[in-house]
Amino acid sequence: MTEQALIEAARVSKAWPFQEAQKLLKRYPQGKPNGAPVLFETGYGPSGLPHIGTFQEVLRTTLVRRAYEALTGGAPTRLVAFSDDMDGLRKVPDNIPNAEVLSANLGKPLSRIPDPFGTHESFAHHNNAMLRDFLDRFGFDYEFVSASDRYNSGAFDAALIRVLECNQGILDIMLPTLREERRKTYSPVLPVSPTSGVVLQVPVEVIDAATGMIRFTDEDGSVVEQSVFGGKAKLQWKVDWAMRWYALGVDYEMCGKDLTDSVIQSGKIVQVLGGRKPEGLIYELFLDENGEKISKSKGNGLTIEQWLTYGTEESLGFYLFREPKSAKQLHAGVIPKAVDEYWQFRGNLADQALDKQLGNPVWHLLRTNGESGEDNSGAGDSVPVTFSLLLNLVGVLGSDATAEQVWSYLGNYVADATPEAHPELGEMVRAALATNRDFIAPTLQRRAPHANEAEALKVLDAELEKAGSEATAETLQNIVYEIGKNETFGFETLRDWFKALYETLLGSSQGPRMGSFIALYGVPETRKLIAEALSA
Repeated sequence: MTEQALIEAARVSKAWPFQEAQKLLKRYPQGKPNGAPVLFETGYGPSGLPHIGTFQEVLRTTLVRRAYEALTGGAPTRLVAFSDDMDGLRKVPDNIPNAEVLSANLGKPLSRIPDPFGTHESFAHHNNAMLRDFLDRFGFDYEFVSASDRYNSGAFDAALIRVLECNQGILDIMLPTLREERRKTYSPVLPVSPTSGVVLQVPVEVIDAATGMIRFTDEDGSVVEQSVFGGKAKLQWKVDWAMRWYALGVDYEMCGKDLTDSVIQSGKIVQVLGGRKPEGLIYELFLDENGEKISKSKGNGLTIEQWLTYGTEESLGFYLFREPKSAKQLHAGVIPKAVDEYWQFRGNLADQALDKQLGNPVWHLLRTNGESGEDNSGAGDSVPVTFSLLLNLVGVLGSDATAEQVWSYLGNYVADATPEAHPELGEMVRAALATNRDFIAPTLQRRAPHANEAEALKVLDAELEKAGSEATAETLQNIVYEIGKNETFGFETLRDWFKALYETLLGSSQGPRMGSFIALYGVPETRKLIAEALSA
């Protein structure tokens, strides 16, 4: 694959990262002036523990970034992960220890509130560290920027002056969008009280834009004149977002559907400031298993660590890639399918034509950290056992199953069955054991076979005895298949036979390709399962 062939294919690809990258190509047909890098930004509000909704924005933005680089033959880019840690804490999240620490500091900037976990300088520093730890673990190339650092250091001073200069123009945009009561107190600038340290929602008079001086009434009723510089003020959310685009020169930022109105208003404000609204994608929100929006404060979604407990890094990226404009549920039950589909798509990648490769999620995921380039390294890789098959195996072994037990059974099916020889499979074994322990084992319940099912199981046992331990998965599958087709046993469809096997032998209404399971679990061990079922 030549670079030119890739560019030509990318420019006509329907894959959503390339469609998004096309917006940037139209924004800068000749590249960004003076060879400057195109700036991608992703925002994060550290008011609660990071969840997958936070992570997905960095991943998806990176996918567009890499698509743009492919589209342009390697034009320079940057990615800024921005934390709005000057925001005042509005409510105490439900899933935080020592909640009284946060309750005593409501309204103060997140970066000036003690860390309830007791490990970092502030609550924001703790949550920022959690975000960076995972982004680093996944190998993202990004620059972390915090609002508190920018406000406190003076890096935003020039942009703050511009906001004060445009104060009336910003009010003209925002006031018509607000309720009458809110209009009375609204100001683009939120001063920090010199007495309580709380971020105030009060009317503000601009005294001198050039020196940053404002006047407002403090909580105790006193009239205060103070500068907006040095972290003594921050901006309202929509104004702050626009100011950030203006100050940093952001070219691309995506956001969730719940921020659609903010995108519109912030886009108008950045134009008033003299900047340009970035390109971007508005994506659908993730839902929990009850169909409700996931929330950092409620803690009702999956955390990053929970996904990685029950799945793999690759499966996380794969699930987040798919259909960003469609709402998707995000709970532990979606993980197994994501694990298997990732490896299915990865296995197909090497033999696909270039246009199909560019539509394959794995092509994009392999490039998120810049490791896979023209050589398409990683394409065509596969694992010898599916995750669903592993889950059935550990389900039979029980809640106390160990990795050593699983690898001993894998020896029936996989050459050189060790974690060292198959590190990806090792991750799947770890995740399967955790999933079984917490979700599968507590729900499994084998039922006794019906009379016709018992007769079929006796025949299966006899056929397995004949086949022996060396029988291949395909041979074993044919044995199972032929028994199910035998009209003597009265199965209306083969599906009824397979369902009977799953429910009587595995304790579940769904299951694997039985030939593969028997080969993995072993013929003698499967015959023991049949004996247990027949004696139930």
